[in-house]
Amino acid sequence: MSDIQEKQKQTILKLLTEKSVMKQDVFTNTIGVFTLLKEVAKERMDELSVDASKIDRRITVNYKDVSPQSMQIKVAGDILDFYMHSNVFEFDHAHPMFKTGYIKNNELNSFCGIINVYNFLADSYKYNRLNDLGYLIARIFVNREKKFFIETKTQIGYKFMNFSEAPLTKEMLTEIMNELIIFAVQFDLFTPPYDSVKQVSVSEMQEKQNSASLRTGKRLGYGSGTVNLNEEDVNL
Repeated sequence: MSDIQEKQKQTILKLLTEKSVMKQDVFTNTIGVFTLLKEVAKERMDELSVDASKIDRRITVNYKDVSPQSMQIKVAGDILDFYMHSNVFEFDHAHPMFKTGYIKNNELNSFCGIINVYNFLADSYKYNRLNDLGYLIARIFVNREKKFFIETKTQIGYKFMNFSEAPLTKEMLTEIMNELIIFAVQFDLFTPPYDSVKQVSVSEMQEKQNSASLRTGKRLGYGSGTVNLNEEDVNL
């Protein structure tokens, strides 16, 4: 083996030792957090289901384990869809995280697994309305040290907007879960502007009789346009 090949081999082994092992640690931590999040979700749904039935038996609250990396919770007319991505991501170096001492001390801490949380209307699943929109309301980032932060429109985002000082715990996840539920229930469906739906053709009306073709979203109403979730949408 030539000197160049030996150096290349050592570089590969160094990358495997540092970066690949780190990514395995991140994935292990993230799947561990997601498993704990499932436990929290089931406990919260079991408790809320009992309490909700005392308020009104028409209010349904339940938990659904979809896969090792996916779950859903239904709270009345809302569904929160949790999805853990299987890959590990690094932040762009322009991200504010790279200005923190925690990342400056070791850039490997910037690599994270991601748990996405989407809010859908329960009827979108019930009536198989495949064109309906869901909204990303939170992203939970977990790194190799099991420390985390959240990008979200909910109130709890201000508390966990930077990497936590301690690893993520069940108590923290319970607090996060409660805030996500509160946000989803308060985030209401808007009616579309009258002028956008005042005319309809026969063919469009026939299509709308098939619920699967009726596109709906919380900030879309019953129109057909696209709406982004912005600050005005969530200023509840």
